[in-house]
Amino acid sequence: MAASASEVTHAWFERVWNAGDEKAMDDLASPDMIAHGLSADGQPMHGLDNFKPFFHAFRSAMPDIKVTVVRSVTEGNMCVTFSEVEATHTGNQLGFAPTNKKVKFSGFTMTRVENGQVQEGWNTYDFLSMYQQLGVIPSAPA
Repeated sequence: MAASASEVTHAWFERVWNAGDEKAMDDLASPDMIAHGLSADGQPMHGLDNFKPFFHAFRSAMPDIKVTVVRSVTEGNMCVTFSEVEATHTGNQLGFAPTNKKVKFSGFTMTRVENGQVQEGWNTYDFLSMYQQLGVIPSAPA
């Protein structure tokens, strides 16, 4: 029996993001997966081969990344998680020099899981807050 949507989604955060296990991506996601909300141009990433460069760049920029799933709700083959992300910006793969600053931001992911693999994911993370904490984008005046 294939793993549930909740099991696959939680494993994705633990094994892929927290442990940096690229092999886990191949186990937990379909080669044809679609990832929404992560590209700079706003377009979905089609295929695991297109997701991996994003993963490598982000994880290289913040190698100590820790994603903590605070809450999750699962209905059938869909799982929604609210997560908190903590990391230190030590690499330049985000397009600017390392700041060595710590960031903490949060967001939501909804995954659609079929046959024990992520088929599609929708991501809404507070990257604005992340960039403000890094000093790349000014914070709004108080």
